[in-house]
Amino acid sequence: KKLINSPTSCVNDAVQGLLYSNPNIKRINNLNVLIRKDIDIYRLTHVTIISGGGSGHEPAHAGFIGEGMLSGAVLGHVFASPSVSAILAAIRVCGGPFGVLLIVKNYTGDRLNFGMAMEKAKQEGIKCKMVIVEDDCALPKGKGITGGRGVAGTVFVHKTAGAASAKGLSLDEVYSIAFNTSKVIGSMGLALSTCTVPGTPVSNRLSNEKIFELGMGIHGEPGRQQLEIPNENFS
Repeated sequence: KKLINSPTSCVNDAVQGLLYSNPNIKRINNLNVLIRKDIDIYRLTHVTIISGGGSGHEPAHAGFIGEGMLSGAVLGHVFASPSVSAILAAIRVCGGPFGVLLIVKNYTGDRLNFGMAMEKAKQEGIKCKMVIVEDDCALPKGKGITGGRGVAGTVFVHKTAGAASAKGLSLDEVYSIAFNTSKVIGSMGLALSTCTVPGTPVSNRLSNEKIFELGMGIHGEPGRQQLEIPNENFS
């Protein structure tokens, strides 16, 4: 069950809803890019912080825009990385003398698209750095080609970077704080059911009501193990 009008319009509808509910953010053109309304002032004296990724993880990422947090967020379609052009548009609008920090979760599409946008921005003379977050500790370190997944702990990287930016620290200093934060956090998910992309069939992987999955990824990726829910009281 989902509170959406249609699978094809759900991301745009969510963006419109955020704009209606939060007077302190604005949209760049018709892109799924949201930024602080005061960005033209803030970027002149502070490092700006941009994050983003696929939609479907609300309030991430646009819900974290604000004072001491993100300066902007770039939204892709549900569980799909935003385009290079959208990310570059966000960097151009947010970029100022102090530079831009990108905070990206460790997924192939996000790394590629944010990385390409960053390189294009650098060619245009915009100072830009990127921190990759891989806080998921459900799977053994080093497993898989890309390493650990970026999950819930990313919000703490947003917070520490945003606080450093608000203090007026340099891009190198903000990057260092965000990077160090990313290396000392760990997240573990627990799921009673799988997620479903709007318009696609429902998975029956956890149809057994007596089973839960430890370490499921934010897109429904397999976790560490499936366990039986205890009958006893537990905490």
